[in-house]
Amino acid sequence: MDNFEHARPIAELIERKAVTDADVLRLRREVYRNGVVNREEARDIFALDHLVTDKPESWREFFVEAIVDYVVEQEAPRGYISNANAEWLVDSISHDGVVDYRTEFELLIKVIERAHHVPAHLAAFALDQVAIAVIEGKGSVARGRTLTPGVIGEHEVEILRRILYASGGHGNVAITREEAEVLFHINDSTREADNHLSWTELFTKAVACSLMAASGYTPPNRDEALRREEWLGDTSVNLGRFFSKMFAGSLDAHIEAVKLETGSESYWGERNARMDTASGSSEKIDAPEAEWLVERIGRDGVLHENEKELLGFLKRESPHIHPALHPLLEKVA
Repeated sequence: MDNFEHARPIAELIERKAVTDADVLRLRREVYRNGVVNREEARDIFALDHLVTDKPESWREFFVEAIVDYVVEQEAPRGYISNANAEWLVDSISHDGVVDYRTEFELLIKVIERAHHVPAHLAAFALDQVAIAVIEGKGSVARGRTLTPGVIGEHEVEILRRILYASGGHGNVAITREEAEVLFHINDSTREADNHLSWTELFTKAVACSLMAASGYTPPNRDEALRREEWLGDTSVNLGRFFSKMFAGSLDAHIEAVKLETGSESYWGERNARMDTASGSSEKIDAPEAEWLVERIGRDGVLHENEKELLGFLKRESPHIHPALHPLLEKVA
C-alpha cells in the first residue's frame, strides 16, 4: 500500500509519522468536500492507518466512518456489498486471514451492520476472527487480553452474537451455512474445554436456526436463536465506546460495555423481526443438507455435550426432519 503515490495531505502525515486532532478535522473536510469518499481516498486513509501509529482517538472515528461510507454507500449498488468489494475490504484489513487491530475489526462489524446485503463469506470472515482468537490466541479479539487457548468465554460469545445479529439484517433471517460452519469449527476446537455456558445456548440455537430454516418448517428465527433473557433493552448503539471498553482487557469491562452501550439484542432483534415477517418459506431440506449435519456431528466417534444439546433441540422443536437425521436423533433422549 505504501508504494502508491498518496494525496498531498496524506503523504505529509505519513512522512511526519504523527496525526493530531487538527489533522483529522482537515482530512475530514478534504475527503468529504464533494460529499463522497472515492477509492483513491479510501486507499490513502488505509495507508495512513497502517503506516502511522501516533494517532488520536478522533482518527478511529473518522477512519471507520469514511471507509464504511465508501464500502456501503459509494460503491454501486448502494447499500449492497459485492463479492469484489468484500474481498477488497478483507484484503485491506487483514494479513494472512487475520485482522490484527481493533479499529479494523470495528470497521468490519460496522460495514456488516450498515449494509443492506452482505456476502455470506464476509459475515463468516468476521466470525472467524473470534475463532482465531479462541483457538490460536491471535488477532484483534485477542489483542490486549489474556485468553486460555481452546476455551471460549462470555466475552467471545457476545462478540459472536453481535456479528450474527448484524449480519441478519435486510432479509438474511436464517443463520447461513457459512456462519454455521464457523460455529461448528469453534465447537469442535473447544468441545472438551470448560467453556462459558452461554456458548452452548448460542451454538445450539444458531445451528438449529440454520438447519430448520432450510427445511421449510417454522424455524427459530435469528432473533430467537440469538436472544439472551438478561440482555438490557437499551437501543442506543455506540460502537466507539463499546469497542473501547470491550478491548480494555477485563471481562467485567466487556460485560458492562455490552449491557450499557450496544443494545444489540433490542436493535438487531427488531430489525431482523421485520425481515422475518416479510420472508417466505424456504425450500424443503434435501439429503445433502441433512448429510451436512450427519457429517459434522460425532465425526470423532463420540457424541459430545453440545452436539447432544443441538440434536435434542432439533428433536423437540422440529418433528418434521429429513429421515437422514433420524439415526442421530434417536441417540438423544
